Amino acid sequence: MAVYTDITESELGAFLRDYNIGELLSYKGIAEGTENSNFILHTTGGTFILTLYEKRVDRDDLPFFLGLMDHLAQRDVSCPLPVKRADGEIIGELAGRPAAIITFLEGMWPRRPTTAHCREVGVALAKLHLAGQDFPLQRRNDLSLPGWQRLWDGCRERCDEVEHGLEAEVSDDFAALEAGWPADLPSGVIHADLFPDNVFFLGERLSGLIDFYFACNDFYAYDVATCLNAWCFERDHSFNITKGAALLAGYQSLRPLDAAEVEALPLLCRGSALRFMLTRLYDWLHGPDGAMVQKRDPLEYVRKMRFHRQIISATEYGLQQS
Repeated sequence: MAVYTDITESELGAFLRDYNIGELLSYKGIAEGTENSNFILHTTGGTFILTLYEKRVDRDDLPFFLGLMDHLAQRDVSCPLPVKRADGEIIGELAGRPAAIITFLEGMWPRRPTTAHCREVGVALAKLHLAGQDFPLQRRNDLSLPGWQRLWDGCRERCDEVEHGLEAEVSDDFAALEAGWPADLPSGVIHADLFPDNVFFLGERLSGLIDFYFACNDFYAYDVATCLNAWCFERDHSFNITKGAALLAGYQSLRPLDAAEVEALPLLCRGSALRFMLTRLYDWLHGPDGAMVQKRDPLEYVRKMRFHRQIISATEYGLQQS
């Protein structure tokens, strides 16, 4: 979440007339995140989240994202619900951007995830994968290998401004990933961005998942790899195998990984680390500056890429095999 496009009270008031959520009491931009412009709304009808979809989000993808939330909620996955307008539509326009209102989810995201949080996330991820198996829409992952290459093409000439030697290092990673990337693993709808700030807890009980705007169809194990990267590294950049074991055990309690997924996990973790490094690198070099836009350090994920290069077996992430 972030704020790239500001809105006035009069613009927002006119926009809300198409919704049956009461009168506007207050609104405030949400600075966390990197993709869309987000605001928290307080109205006489309750609390809501308003999202303005910025240039990275294709309007044609919005029915997939918003429909998926509704589909998952009907299958007992706790997530926000899109609010319909008076005409029955869920997508409007505000400040020249496609916009939607979704319900507010109670809870807080964990600034210091514990082992218990990690297990809960593993369970929730498996539940999401299973619940999405009969979702009728499909969306390809725009941020798999071809998408990474496009980002890299936009960063390559300047990446050594961030760290000397990064261009050669990342080029070697691309070669290894293109040579070894799996072609046929179990797949379906994945979240693709299940970072701590997209998971809310009440204490150590998971209360819901948010921000489905990277959701797509891809390998389930790639989603697991992304969670290992997002949840199981400490602030000193070391991997916490206890957290890894908890996350993987939680996931496998509902959906056990098959042998091919287990074998591919180190390469998938390496690829996921590259993907998030590249989006951070691109934003670092090209993104706007401002108090309401949060840039994230690409070098955090360079360190994770280096860690995964040394991994031989998924047991090094804490995976317990029967």
